[in-house]
Amino acid sequence: MIPLQVAGAFHTRYMESAVERMRAVAETLAPQDPLTRIWTNRDGSQVVSGAKFLELMVGQVSSPVRWDRCMASFAEAGVTGIIELAPAGALTGLAKRGLRGVPTVAVKTPADLEAARALLDGAA
Repeated sequence: MIPLQVAGAFHTRYMESAVERMRAVAETLAPQDPLTRIWTNRDGSQVVSGAKFLELMVGQVSSPVRWDRCMASFAEAGVTGIIELAPAGALTGLAKRGLRGVPTVAVKTPADLEAARALLDGAA
């Protein structure tokens, strides 16, 4: 694991009270299965069930992020680009080192959207 500097107790057991509140909201939702590939940051596995995705979203509030496993899954799947949404920068920085040669864009402000669009256009 790679410890990251964060501004709060996100992705730790200290967020358990938030998990319960999110779970209550999640129970009111009717998730659909994803139409595109989604990987969970919990263990890097691909998520194909909407219900499982929702369960993982609730749990991720107090679960560690396993970006190392995500990058391994991305490499195995042949991912050709990564766009990180705000707040952005930490994960694309790790990806530049862990997935050498894979283009990345960190969208921190609206000014970064054009670079993200260019990356998507290049992948199409």
